[in-house]
Amino acid sequence: MTVTAKDLRFNVSFLFDVLSKGEDVTITHRGKAKAKLISYDDSTQSPKDDAIFGMWSDRDDNVDTMVRNMRKRRAF
Repeated sequence: MTVTAKDLRFNVSFLFDVLSKGEDVTITHRGKAKAKLISYDDSTQSPKDDAIFGMWSDRDDNVDTMVRNMRKRRAF
């Protein structure tokens, strides 16, 4: 499907419906293609595939204590 930038501004909910059906949307501005919206499939990625996932798993620090210390006021 091809839409203009104006259609994008005024009909976002309709475009989300189109994307949910798996159809790609090309956005044009002044007659030239500028962007392409593709439907997102979240089943292809899992959090374990992320390289940063679990980077502090080997630390023994208590997260609540760390956050509490970060939120303390500074003593001048």
